Amino acid sequence: MTPAAGKKILIVEDEKDILELVKLYLEKEGFRTCTATTGQEGLRQVHDAHPDLVILDLMLAEMDGLEVCKRIRADPHTSMTPIIMLTAKAEESDMVIGLELGADDYVTKPFSPKSLVARVKALFRRLERKQEEPSRYTYGPLVLDLARHEVKANGRDVPLTAKEFGLLEHLLRNPGRVMTRDVLLNSVWGYDYYGTTRTVDVHIRRLKQKIPLLNEAIVSVKSLGYKLKEQ
Repeated sequence: MTPAAGKKILIVEDEKDILELVKLYLEKEGFRTCTATTGQEGLRQVHDAHPDLVILDLMLAEMDGLEVCKRIRADPHTSMTPIIMLTAKAEESDMVIGLELGADDYVTKPFSPKSLVARVKALFRRLERKQEEPSRYTYGPLVLDLARHEVKANGRDVPLTAKEFGLLEHLLRNPGRVMTRDVLLNSVWGYDYYGTTRTVDVHIRRLKQKIPLLNEAIVSVKSLGYKLKEQ
């Protein structure tokens, strides 16, 4: 049994064979499961069953996985629910959109059920480690609250995407340290992210636009990455 055994996982998948196989392998590891075969039904289950994690297929009837992911993240009651996205599409753009909308990880079909279960366990381990860390970071007039998933600068709310939030959190956790683009990609986007390191540059630029005090605080380190100045 894993430390995360007993947690409830919602599987949203319209291919019955895949759904049953994933369900079987998860339950063998001690997880509880609930299922849905359409986007609408999946969204209902997220609110009714309160799963600890959602495995979400990208291509679904009625409402696709990207829209379901977007709505889960937009609702304060479900915004922190971990999501692993399943996609049969090899196009990088679909994976990037899913991650931009707040998916925590993704698996490309065809996949081995064992590897999916391993990703589920790894995600739960990552979340457990996060719970042991401080739930609030401050940097001058900037406050990042993990529990509320909100950022305030000079007392005003700053709306950030899931990845902008994750990037800021990582920098605040490591003040004074040079964080390479690869390290930031692995930490915020996940080790299987296939995008380029330019993604980090784009998000750093957005953070500076939304929070002007970061213009001086986040320093670019030539050919390496970025560093948040120590206070």
